[in-house]
Amino acid sequence: MKNQKETIRKMVTYLNDEEKDGGFWLPNIQRPFVWSEEQIERLFDSIMREYPISTLLVWRTQSKIKCRKFIDHYKPNLRLSDFNVPENSKTKLLVLDGQQRLQCMFIGLKGSYDRKELFFNVISGDLAAPEDIRYQFKFLNADNAKFPWIKFKDIIFNHNRFNTIAQSIINLQDDLSNEDKSRVFDNVALAINQFSASDFLIYQELDSVDNPQAYKEEDVVEIFIRANSGGTQLGKSDLLFSLLTSSWDDADEELEDLIDELNRSGYSFTRDFILKTCITLLDKGAQYDVNKFRDGVTKEEIVKNWDNIANAIKDVKDFLLGKTFLRTDKAVPSYLALIPIIYFRYKYPRKWSNIEHLDTYVLRTLLTGAFSGNPDKLIDKLTRKIKEIEEFDVKDLLGVIRADGRNLEITESSVLTQHYSSKYIHLYFNLWYKSFDYHPSYEASLPQIDHIFPQSLLRKIKTINPTTGRKDILKYLQFDRDQIANCMLLTAKENGAGGKRDIPPEQWFSSKNDDYLNLHLIPKDRELWKLENYEQFIAARKKLILEKFGFMIQTNV
Repeated sequence: MKNQKETIRKMVTYLNDEEKDGGFWLPNIQRPFVWSEEQIERLFDSIMREYPISTLLVWRTQSKIKCRKFIDHYKPNLRLSDFNVPENSKTKLLVLDGQQRLQCMFIGLKGSYDRKELFFNVISGDLAAPEDIRYQFKFLNADNAKFPWIKFKDIIFNHNRFNTIAQSIINLQDDLSNEDKSRVFDNVALAINQFSASDFLIYQELDSVDNPQAYKEEDVVEIFIRANSGGTQLGKSDLLFSLLTSSWDDADEELEDLIDELNRSGYSFTRDFILKTCITLLDKGAQYDVNKFRDGVTKEEIVKNWDNIANAIKDVKDFLLGKTFLRTDKAVPSYLALIPIIYFRYKYPRKWSNIEHLDTYVLRTLLTGAFSGNPDKLIDKLTRKIKEIEEFDVKDLLGVIRADGRNLEITESSVLTQHYSSKYIHLYFNLWYKSFDYHPSYEASLPQIDHIFPQSLLRKIKTINPTTGRKDILKYLQFDRDQIANCMLLTAKENGAGGKRDIPPEQWFSSKNDDYLNLHLIPKDRELWKLENYEQFIAARKKLILEKFGFMIQTNV
């Protein structure tokens, strides 16, 4: 492994350009670009402030690997498959770690973000705390940008001396103070130094061309996963799929289409999940292993059976949406619990519609976190049981899960200890509020969890401090305020401007009818809606909540 240095200006010209040692590209395994405008703007501020941005990792290879271009003109809902490049055995440089940073620089210096280009406030630069912005960057429409906002790429790709560039900028404005003129000179000089003159970027190069024995594909798989383990988690299946399925030309497009269709309803199925499901359905075991994709059979079986695999996954997704009322990603803490169901649907499609108590299996395994941790061995045990009995017998399968040492019991405590920020509260609310639309068109319109007794009111209630004798200790701590018995689900409109907000329950519920109170499990004794009766309200509402979930608080399944 060797370290290379380069200026940012040169590096962005090497992206997608075969002239530089075959060019820098992205292996298809890399996640989609996810940075917002603000994150890109902050990155450019960090570079101007001479903050380090970490070393990049690049693989020099001649392997025929699916890869794609860096995106120059970014806009939401881009299809990554539109940026694919033909596979070839030429020398090329694949970016394994640093995609987001390089993509930001490419967009800022060579392209645009949602049709807006990156502009720099040339008189910014006042001292600021480390977490604040010092050098101001902003994506703007060129027609609307006015001084002191200057298109940044026009500075960086101007080959004149810095003082000539600065003077041409100053000439755009007649009434600049001497201080502002000096700031323009300083900022242009700094920008040229950071982006054009100094070797700011450092990348480590894994060279499989000159030294093919040092870095084989298996080594790169492991290096890639370790390099990315601190950021967005990248499943090993992702890289295996990218590196080892070159015989399936439409793989990426097919997978992307399936994931788009599955997630249109509000879920977050991933490539990692799809690939784990594939190898499980083919009886290869749930655990990822390079050899499974090297055996010359697995990938061919995936291609051959893809339509049946995809249909099995879609049928189980439809069941989840229509029969369990789990209509959002927030209500599905683990998608892995679905793999044994998909296995049965794939292997025994004619028996699929006859499964009894399937909703019980889904709800109980999700509510108890039965598939948390590393469930690969559990998935294998369940699929072996299904294959043995050729049925999806919920009682037998829950027995397999219990025998694996996993808890399936839902107790009164597990319900009542849910709170405002807990992992499972949306799952409970999905079951509670079956009439709510949990997959509206806009993310901002999703139902929102609200405190019945507003936190602002509960924080005002103090109790005696035994040490000082003063009434200065919060009576209701965070859990007391955030517990499920003080939470309800409101539509975005109800909880928005002009909605409930910090309105106390005594006022909010006064105009509501019995249907509304029943939906939200609100005790109908109006005295309990008063702030001074908060504890009595909580006790009464806990009883109503336990009655609501009584059908699950049992252990005979």
